[in-house]
Amino acid sequence: MIEEDERSHPIRDSQQDAIATRHVPDTPQTRAPAYKLAFTDTDFMLRDELRPVRLQLELLKPQMIMDARGIRSTIVLFGGARIPAPEQRDSAKTPVLGALSHYYTEARTFARLMTERSLESYGAENVICTGGGPGVMEAGNLGATDAGGVSIGLSIVLPHEQAPNPYVTPDLCFNFHYFAIRKMHFLMRAKAVTVFPGGFGTLDEMFEALTLIQTGRMKRIPFILFGTEFWHQIINWQALVDAGTISASDLDLIRFVETAEEAVAIIDAWVEPCP
Repeated sequence: MIEEDERSHPIRDSQQDAIATRHVPDTPQTRAPAYKLAFTDTDFMLRDELRPVRLQLELLKPQMIMDARGIRSTIVLFGGARIPAPEQRDSAKTPVLGALSHYYTEARTFARLMTERSLESYGAENVICTGGGPGVMEAGNLGATDAGGVSIGLSIVLPHEQAPNPYVTPDLCFNFHYFAIRKMHFLMRAKAVTVFPGGFGTLDEMFEALTLIQTGRMKRIPFILFGTEFWHQIINWQALVDAGTISASDLDLIRFVETAEEAVAIIDAWVEPCP
């Protein structure tokens, strides 16, 4: 590999120099932090002043990997990490969580159906993208596995770290420090957004995406909420209209469904609005 790089690049590349520095004489000078190449110096890269560089790196790494895989569009699944699989509903923390377990099944079915579509484009379109965690996210990645396709997991480092669910395609399993960059990757390729019952994280992701669409910063795409009763119980959508804080037409951005098949039908019938 190095010989090939030397033929194609007249100047030594950074990887060659990084390897070379492992074999320098051991002296007080070479042991000093100042001597380390900047891009191999973890302590330097983690300084507050390097935050703009880290933000750029966190944006670029998943972007470059997904580009290399030829992924052009995604189907996003937002939803609660605490919603159990049906076989685990009896051990749920609350009876309501147990009752919501059927949305795990719907998320799994929806992801399988969309991944079957994805396979028609050899995994370039309609790739399932979740937050990589348990609950609804696990169901989405599992559904893609059921169909024999790949899926994306956008994990985030949390105080109580959990490993990504085992159904995320390993080469498409990313980990983020910055919530903002993670949110960008959720929406940069999104062809549709589905939102299942969830908590603060799900609400945050849902309203940020809706705000981008409402303000014209993101083109309008199918925006589908699973669980009509759940969403109308926790959010008084009409009260926002009555108060004048949103327009009545803003409610047209959202569609409510109960089943995977309903969601697929909405996506199939979607006609992109005129600008």
